[in-house]
Amino acid sequence: MISLATIDQYLATCSHPSLQHWSNIKLAHRLSVAVIIFWVLLGIPYMIYFNIIEQSTSHKLICTSTNAAFFRYHVYVYIISLAGAIPVTITVLFGSLAYRNVQQLAYRTVPLVRRELDKQLTTMVLVQVVHNFFITIPYTIVTAIINSPILPNDPIIVAELQFANIITIYLYYLNYVSPFYIYLGASERFRHQLIYVLFEIHLKRWRRRKVNVDQVSP
Repeated sequence: MISLATIDQYLATCSHPSLQHWSNIKLAHRLSVAVIIFWVLLGIPYMIYFNIIEQSTSHKLICTSTNAAFFRYHVYVYIISLAGAIPVTITVLFGSLAYRNVQQLAYRTVPLVRRELDKQLTTMVLVQVVHNFFITIPYTIVTAIINSPILPNDPIIVAELQFANIITIYLYYLNYVSPFYIYLGASERFRHQLIYVLFEIHLKRWRRRKVNVDQVSP
């Protein structure tokens, strides 16, 4: 989704009306549904080819594919390409273009509020892009090295790579928890909105409910 957000931000900040036309909520909804369906279909073969097996050396249970062809697809198509190189390339490319567009906003006849919102949204997206780059690339590289046919049989090197793989996996899964904190740190408007929702809406609602309960209680 960050790839679509980056492309959308580029289109929204373009000076050409024909490109800005593609940045609309209707198209965003359709693309979001299409992406969800795509990834669901992509995950179906994993329910077929992935199994829980016991390692012969450590006797630990792991979830992996026993089908060599599908395992190669999992590594080179899914991890390295679809989850690694392709989204990183898209986000870096369109993030850079969006940043260039924002730098040119001062020279356009754009309402001040719209200009500030575009700058803020672009900042949020760019911080997310940089974060994803440094989180995704190490995992992709380590995965490619571990599954390389020229990997040496030195047990020390193998152990080091396995340790690096565990660390990069943990870092990779930060992608799913980091957006909230990134937006909180990068956007003043987001922080104000969060404070308003938490304290002005929910906290006051909880206090009113507590007062009503205290009044009803004998």
